[in-house]
Amino acid sequence: MDVTAFQKNLPMSLTLSRVAAAIPLTIAIYIGTPWSHWPAAVIFILASITDWLDGYFARKYKTESTMGKFMDPIADKILVLAALILLLDLHRIDPILVILLLGRDILIGGVRSVAASKNVIIAAKPFGKWKTALQMISIPCLLIYEPRLAFGIDVDVIGYVGLWLSVILSLVSGVQYTYGYFIENKKDN
Repeated sequence: MDVTAFQKNLPMSLTLSRVAAAIPLTIAIYIGTPWSHWPAAVIFILASITDWLDGYFARKYKTESTMGKFMDPIADKILVLAALILLLDLHRIDPILVILLLGRDILIGGVRSVAASKNVIIAAKPFGKWKTALQMISIPCLLIYEPRLAFGIDVDVIGYVGLWLSVILSLVSGVQYTYGYFIENKKDN
């Protein structure tokens, strides 16, 4: 397959768009009008979709790269962390939730760096993927923050509970990832 420059750069452009999305997300929240949280939720949802699209196009065009594999989780974390800080500022989530998620991400970032320096590849675990999916659903619910939006369901409660479930999955996947590193590292020694 002859890959054009556009096809080659599309996955990384989509990844970087998640990083850039943190800016309009922040602006939408700080506009502060009653309706401004809806555009913020839409921005977050669209940026979240790029998480799937960048991988899809990288595989389709056979343009997977080490840089793409490195930047993908970083872009996710920048987008999610920006949203969490905004939600914390709006008093919609607890500081402990952010501390747990951030602490886990810093730990995994360190493990990932050490693993990379030793050429150890640790595959993503299902709990980590479920954690990300829950965050991508829960955060827009908390950005919208409309009680009883549909069918008598409190969207804010769905978002809050979903985000705490993502914390549990995050901690489990963090243990799995760290354990996976030590197992892979032991094989090399």
